[in-house]
Amino acid sequence: MKNTVIAASLLSADFARLGEDCERAHASGCDWLHFDIMDGMFVPSISFGGPVLRSVAGVSKLPIDVHMMVTEPIRYIRRYAELGAAGITIHAEAAKDVRAAIAEIRSCGVRAGLALKPATPVSSIFELIPLVDMVLVMTVEPGFGGQEFMSETLPKIAEVRQIAESLGQPLDIEVDGGINGITAALVREAGANVLVSGSYLFAAQDMSAAVSSLR
Repeated sequence: MKNTVIAASLLSADFARLGEDCERAHASGCDWLHFDIMDGMFVPSISFGGPVLRSVAGVSKLPIDVHMMVTEPIRYIRRYAELGAAGITIHAEAAKDVRAAIAEIRSCGVRAGLALKPATPVSSIFELIPLVDMVLVMTVEPGFGGQEFMSETLPKIAEVRQIAESLGQPLDIEVDGGINGITAALVREAGANVLVSGSYLFAAQDMSAAVSSLR
């Protein structure tokens, strides 16, 4: 099993103090910054885009993990890679040609990830798993922060890990949604090794202790 990676979700940061919160995440022991891009079409919400990513990349000491909740993400992949993304994850449900989108990420030289909504079966991406570095199993419905963890997603995490092991693939499995000191243990036991956490980390008085509790 890979070491646990903690990714602080900037969706829960204080946008008026975004640079300070990036530094706080670094100082508290986070491994990545998680950057959610929402287009108001694939998901109802709209978050931040290119200009904010450029600013964060300019001050962050941590790799930026970009999660694109965007219809036809291939249109933006190269732009976000050039702006500072260390990895780009797209939704299997959002692209007409998922293989082409993954190939575009690869051509940019950044980590390639594929995300699944809670209701999307793992079987729908079985043939795509060997093409990516990471699978993101959403543990809430994408589009909103602060949702309650969906325990019914745990078997999906275990299924992805089992497939990766059967393929002999050193796959990262990321989870995003409702991750805290209690649910972290559940997803790690199921096979996840990259844990995205937002409000639990940024609302903590002692962020370092919160990070430690996730590991």
